[in-house]
Amino acid sequence: MVTLALAVVCCGLYPLVVFGLAQILFPDKANGSLIVDEKGVVRGSRLLGQQFAADKYFHSRPSAAGNGYDATSSGGSNLGPTSKKLADGIAQNVADYRAQNGLTTNAPVPADAVTASGSGLDPHISVRNAELQAPRVAKARGLSEDKVRELIQQNTEGPDLDFLGEPGVNVLTLNLALDALGTK
Repeated sequence: MVTLALAVVCCGLYPLVVFGLAQILFPDKANGSLIVDEKGVVRGSRLLGQQFAADKYFHSRPSAAGNGYDATSSGGSNLGPTSKKLADGIAQNVADYRAQNGLTTNAPVPADAVTASGSGLDPHISVRNAELQAPRVAKARGLSEDKVRELIQQNTEGPDLDFLGEPGVNVLTLNLALDALGTK
């Protein structure tokens, strides 16, 4: 009887109470922080990165999660600092990043532009990474760099609790803001 009572309470009532409270108190967060457009179509989550490859979009940081941003395969590459495969991959990412963004062959590249996060699903890039991509995006969309930089500022989130970490730019919200302008 005790087992049955605990099963009902722990596997039925408790989860229902927690679910109900979350839906009442934090509905956006309880449902995955989804971004829904004006037509009611889910465009993504503020919490999960997505792959963007076209020049008119800001590019997310690389992902080692499955086939790129696969939430069912979240995780890092597990390659250590002495791994030749990791070093070669980063060197290739650096060269690609410089070529995509019209940088010189010795221009510094932000670490988040060439390395995956621990989960492989990070939706943010550093402000510096976004600033280096701004000229490419502005040119591809026929916008002024000032307008693109303004959108970067509008989509920059401060550090957690206002002191933990660095500010970051949410790539999905930034790219959706660019699409909302209706250019190219």
